[in-house]
Amino acid sequence: MKIAILATLFASAAAFAPSNPTTSAASSTALQAESGRREFFGALAAAAALAAPVAANAVIDYENIGYLGGSSIVDINNANIRAYLKMPGMYPTVAGKIVSHGPYSGVADLYKIPGLSSAEADVIKKYESRLTAKTPSPDYVIDRINNGLYR
Repeated sequence: MKIAILATLFASAAAFAPSNPTTSAASSTALQAESGRREFFGALAAAAALAAPVAANAVIDYENIGYLGGSSIVDINNANIRAYLKMPGMYPTVAGKIVSHGPYSGVADLYKIPGLSSAEADVIKKYESRLTAKTPSPDYVIDRINNGLYR
């Protein structure tokens, strides 16, 4: 951005500076004005090319979006409670306990949930291969229990 500002400043200053100090007195002022305009617009075009938008380095999409319910594998740290609907026996009781507690450093942490019965642990064991623990993302953790989608 600083380069674009400096280039624009240089281009505007160059438009008012004499282009050739040794021009003869017989030169027409109209030709000088035309030459000055060409130089100005040429410099302005160069500055505009430098100031053209460059691709941002911002995260456009969450790289683990598929694990939020769009695939067979579910991210236990970021997925919404409705992602567990695909796994019979998980929703709503076990899934509610999973999304209410956490974040988890690994799938093995699920067995440490307070109040987890042995039957619920068996359901988690059944689907353990379909669960993963990605780094919690603030954009998705906030909606784990209720994302506002109602029937």
